[in-house]
Amino acid sequence: MGRDLNRRTFLAASAAAGAGGALAASAAPATAAPSRKKPAPTTPALTVPDLPVRQAARHDPTEATLAEAVVLIRTGRLTSADLVQAYLDRVEKYDKTYQAYAEVTGKQALLAAYTADRSHKDRGPLAGVPLCVKDNYFTKGVPTRANSFIFEDFVPVTDATAVARLKTAGGILLGKGQMGPLATTRATTPAGLITTVNAWTPDNPLIDPGGSSTGPACAVAGRMASSSIGTQTGGSIVNPANRQNLTGLKPTMGRVSLNGVIPLSYTRDHCGPIARDAMDAAIMLTVMAGPDAEDPRTQGLPRLPNLVRAATPVVSPKGKVRLRRPTRIGVPPGFTDGIARRSALLDTLADLPGVTLVEIRYPSDWSLLTGSAFNAARLSERTEPFRHWLREDLTKFGVSVLGWLQGLMISGDEWITAQRAKHHLLRAVLDGPFDQCDVLLQTSPVPFDILGLPEIGFPIGFTAGMPTGAILGGAPYEEDRLLEVVAAYQAVTDWHRRRPADPVLEPVKRVVRPLLNAVEAAAASA
Repeated sequence: MGRDLNRRTFLAASAAAGAGGALAASAAPATAAPSRKKPAPTTPALTVPDLPVRQAARHDPTEATLAEAVVLIRTGRLTSADLVQAYLDRVEKYDKTYQAYAEVTGKQALLAAYTADRSHKDRGPLAGVPLCVKDNYFTKGVPTRANSFIFEDFVPVTDATAVARLKTAGGILLGKGQMGPLATTRATTPAGLITTVNAWTPDNPLIDPGGSSTGPACAVAGRMASSSIGTQTGGSIVNPANRQNLTGLKPTMGRVSLNGVIPLSYTRDHCGPIARDAMDAAIMLTVMAGPDAEDPRTQGLPRLPNLVRAATPVVSPKGKVRLRRPTRIGVPPGFTDGIARRSALLDTLADLPGVTLVEIRYPSDWSLLTGSAFNAARLSERTEPFRHWLREDLTKFGVSVLGWLQGLMISGDEWITAQRAKHHLLRAVLDGPFDQCDVLLQTSPVPFDILGLPEIGFPIGFTAGMPTGAILGGAPYEEDRLLEVVAAYQAVTDWHRRRPADPVLEPVKRVVRPLLNAVEAAAASA
């Protein structure tokens, strides 16, 4: 009954978003500040469990997961000020190479940390832990440029709802993560010069770090933030996680308010955490999620499950890890083709009590429905709120201008046809693969990006020295199912604990950073 109700709720919400997307986007210009009303309180109440803290985390606080940092601060073994300073030291030392940050708020972060350390009141579940926020989230008094000429002088007067909730929970803004111009490509300057690198290959900017949220991802992978938040329209949470050995959780559409986030696609934008493991992702999403009067997509949804419980592995008295509940994991055609680590992943999952691997088949029109023809409808959604600048000055769009112009060429009937195709695809997924399984392994973020369904990217090993990740998709509002599987997998593997070597600073090596052109940017656009 619960899954049936979730499906009906999601189908109704998806149809409403598709029908009203353009109208809602045009009603709120991209530069308008969100309402100054206080965000709805975080639900459900969150308590970070007293997890054991690894020796590496006790020795170096920047090695600690978010959960470990909370435990260390809560038990008096670490101060927020020392943790913030440790991260700022790494930013000072290494971010000239990583270029993960668009803006560092060091002084404000230290002041907030000292205040948190002196407070005798409940400091909230995040307990003074420093975070990186993608630069398309409004941050009060801190520039929000979205790596764009359009917003180069924009300083919001209030926080995005997600940011406000993180701060209310005790999180501290360490800085704004670099991103692709207006969230379209990997992080570059607005003119196309590549900035943020993959933390595992800091001396080779040609290695793709994963998408527009690469600044927040690199900050976490390079141990310059405890955790971060990104946005996903075309894979920009799960892809950076996969390519930088992190855990990225894109929730169901509407789980997290988009109020105060510079838009890219009204029906496909998602906010979510990019973290070090499943527990950290669960903590972050629990804080961020919940209804918000300023975003109708968040209203009337099923209650958020207990994600922290879901991310806590179940271990028998004999030390055997099992799934919290029996789970059928769907394996699509060609999942292991050419990627040995995926075969090893399936072997590990199959050994977990409670897991049943199920081979699934896609509908006959799968390639058509997930291909570029219908997927291109997103381009008109990104164009609509920015028509003013398209009329006034095309140079404001920098290297990503072609994608915005393409959106002008899509007719109304094409957009409607694409929305119909999207809902046909949604029914094909819910009534097809999800009739055979509870969660579904994917070879790319599609179709869960298109449909607004939840998915999680997580590390599964290394190939030729580079991180390899997997993507697991879920049914509507079943983020807990995803976390249960990943938490169990991470309890019996240690891939997620591997960290990249620090960049070599001496002798100074000049790295030539490539320049994307407009055609390349359009081809790679989210």
